[in-house]
Amino acid sequence: MDVVESKKRRKNFWSIFNFAFANIGGSAVYMTFGTYFMVYVTSAMFTGVPKAQANKLIAMITGLIFIIRLVEIFIDPIIGNIIDNTNTRWGKFKPWLIGAGTISSLLLALLFSGIFGLSKVSATWFTIMFIPIFITFDIFYSFRDVSYWGMVPALTEDSHERSLFTAAANFSGFGQNIVTIIIVPVVTYVTFLFTGQHNEGQPGWTAFGILIAVVGIICSFVVGLGTHEKQNALREVTKKKTSLKDMFWALGHNDQMLWTAFPYLIYGFGNAATAGLMFYLFKYIMDKPGLFWITGLIPTIAGFFTSPLYPIINKWVTRKTIYAVSMCSMILAYILLIVSTDNLTMVVTAMILYYVPQGFIFMAVILTLTDTIEYGQLKNGTRNEAVTLAIRPMLDKMSGAISNAIVGWVAVAAGMTGTATAASMTPGGISLFKMVAFWIALILHVLALFIYVFKVKISEKKHAEIVDELQHKLAVEGIGDSGTDEGTSNHTEPEKPASKSAEVNIYAPVSGVTMALSDVVDEHGHKGIAGKGIAIQPTEGKIYAPFNGKVVLLFTTKHVIGLRSEDGLEVLIHVGLGTVNMRGEGFINHLDSGQSFKKGDLLLEFNRDKIQQSGYKDTVIVLLTQPQEVINAHYTDKEVVNNGDELGTIQIK
Repeated sequence: MDVVESKKRRKNFWSIFNFAFANIGGSAVYMTFGTYFMVYVTSAMFTGVPKAQANKLIAMITGLIFIIRLVEIFIDPIIGNIIDNTNTRWGKFKPWLIGAGTISSLLLALLFSGIFGLSKVSATWFTIMFIPIFITFDIFYSFRDVSYWGMVPALTEDSHERSLFTAAANFSGFGQNIVTIIIVPVVTYVTFLFTGQHNEGQPGWTAFGILIAVVGIICSFVVGLGTHEKQNALREVTKKKTSLKDMFWALGHNDQMLWTAFPYLIYGFGNAATAGLMFYLFKYIMDKPGLFWITGLIPTIAGFFTSPLYPIINKWVTRKTIYAVSMCSMILAYILLIVSTDNLTMVVTAMILYYVPQGFIFMAVILTLTDTIEYGQLKNGTRNEAVTLAIRPMLDKMSGAISNAIVGWVAVAAGMTGTATAASMTPGGISLFKMVAFWIALILHVLALFIYVFKVKISEKKHAEIVDELQHKLAVEGIGDSGTDEGTSNHTEPEKPASKSAEVNIYAPVSGVTMALSDVVDEHGHKGIAGKGIAIQPTEGKIYAPFNGKVVLLFTTKHVIGLRSEDGLEVLIHVGLGTVNMRGEGFINHLDSGQSFKKGDLLLEFNRDKIQQSGYKDTVIVLLTQPQEVINAHYTDKEVVNNGDELGTIQIK
């Protein structure tokens, strides 16, 4: 039992590790473009071009990015739908993770080269080339990003395990912080090597774009080759094609997804504007551009603690409380920045209060969005994994579009372009900067806090109840074919169900004393279990396969396993009464959903002592889940059976 559990832990560790490693590149690519592309545009792309023409080109790029990204916002749900409808031998997400990740990284390097220096040669040709290149980059990056985060519910349906994957990915999000730490030194150093000048010139920006592109490509291959999607009954509906009409209807009727997304959008507007203008704070307000690396170091250090701590804290504190406390910290940071930007100690303190809680906020939002997938499935009958999680990058794009527009506008309006310095700043320019970067962002953060706290109802407890309800609904209505767990198979696939009536022999999955369902007393003292089947009071803690077949449903709590025989008989083996409340503790599954087995194979182990010590019963219930398909059922007359003994003969249509 310990050996099996150890193997599962190792497999799960490497799956989490590979998933997390990929976000180093993903977050680095996003930060490089989303935050620092406009810095590159305003400071180096048009160096040597007359100032009036340069300002026109900056305004043109700012407007184009804003318009294009707003238009592409409406494409993201379509991208999610395309991914949801993808069905390949490599799974749903891998082709997009590798292919789109590689293409978007290469185009990033091209953009940071000024399209091979065209920005300084011809404004007309640069504009003509920039538009399609940017659109292509943004679309392929969206495919990569939506695939990455959309993969979380495909890796596990357990809310706690999802928090581990998300925490690990958020932890490795320090890729964006590393970008902030190294961008000025790397760009300056490479520029010096090529020009002999100590500034942020075109050679440095080109080299930096290539560096980030290489990292992005490597990480895309790691996540594509190092993770495995799970197939189970809950995800089976994802193999059915979903039309755009059905997709938009499902999203529009998932109220909890909408209430989670709305405050995140508001928060994102304020946060993106502040993050985009932070470089300008250090360079043009404080006159300390050499200290800008602090804004990368603080979140990097914080990330090493916040992400690992989140699942631990979340065991004792709800995600809503974590979100609220984190938002209050950021609100306090804005107040400090408004009060003083000329005191380095105050600014650093504000940076700590501002950056440290962002990981907690992201975790709370992404996990809530992920849990709304099952909420929407239960409410609307449609499961949209990638589409639902496309909402988050779509909102980030909206925030990024606003950020790029604001940064470009503020830079020009406040005189923070080209060769400008802190000494050339006017009081009006500084006031404009503070109003946009701090005051407006503060108001938006307060609004986002109130909306999330009072309108979002999907808690960890509520999600567990939803998953249980979905699984029981599937069990009652018929388990259905859940496919296979990608890359795993124990035996050959079972044959398709026979079209004519057939007799199926069921053999005892566990040793013990047989009982009629009408004689079973549940954990509440009520006598009788509804349905067709038989019960066994076990004398051992192991469940064996009652026939040749396939696992088509394994509850996240592991106390219920659904099987289908080669002849098409569907059976649900329910271990214990009230054991759902143990949340999988004391249970070890030896097969996962989608795997085939032979009669007598070990399917599940359960700790009888732990079940009884928890105040529950360890009675094993064998239920026929398609009573309408059963013509006749005859069960053994033996009072005591050993595992492998004939338990009954079932005639099915």
